Amino acid sequence: MCAIVGYVGGRSALEVVVAGLERLTGRVYDSAGVAILSDGGLATAKKAGPLERLAEELRRRPLPSGPTGVGHIRRATLGGADDTNAHPQLDNAGRVAVVHDGMIDNHAALRAELAGRGHAFASDTDTEVVAHLLAESYSSCGDLTEAMRQVHGRLEGAYAVVAVAADEPDTLVAACRDALLVVGVGEGEYFVASDAAAFADQTRSVIEPGRDRVVEVRRDAVLVLDPDGVPVAVRPYELGLPAAGPG
Repeated sequence: MCAIVGYVGGRSALEVVVAGLERLTGRVYDSAGVAILSDGGLATAKKAGPLERLAEELRRRPLPSGPTGVGHIRRATLGGADDTNAHPQLDNAGRVAVVHDGMIDNHAALRAELAGRGHAFASDTDTEVVAHLLAESYSSCGDLTEAMRQVHGRLEGAYAVVAVAADEPDTLVAACRDALLVVGVGEGEYFVASDAAAFADQTRSVIEPGRDRVVEVRRDAVLVLDPDGVPVAVRPYELGLPAAGPG
């Protein structure tokens, strides 16, 4: 089982994301990585092995500071446990980054389809397929949330994916189907994770989008959509209390 952490707000996303990953390292994993949006670009670092190896890489090659980012620890299920297959996975242009928990059942067919349109793949992961699909949809529609909704409609399996794009530096987008994804609500900041333990020391206010949803997270708002793009009302609940569910 992999773990996802994302952040958008007023603090250093790198510090928040790495701290969130540290709180999830009790599970078995074999690689870790981060992607940070900064100065109109997308900076990444990822390493096979324990989180300490990623920390060493970040000390050796610091990433720029930015208010939006994602991180991941991976237990290899498709592709070996190496730097190339670690998340985040990027599109060919390096402008979209994706982290993923779960399995994309139709990844082979989608990979073949994308290769036929000229996409070149660097990893063996199903996650990279999502990054290429998202970048392609984004280039057509120009809206990252709509692009994620389109991609979500093409994916099969049980999964949670979270993505960022260099051209929308204040936005995280996510999709989930039959996999846990939670949003932590802070003061002028939001957290996204596959487990609320990643941010429980930062906020106790949590949103659970639901089993088949697309989510847009900005510094000042969260938008939850059903697969048809219709907004879904959700209410935060406090950790330790029952979820309020859709409103």
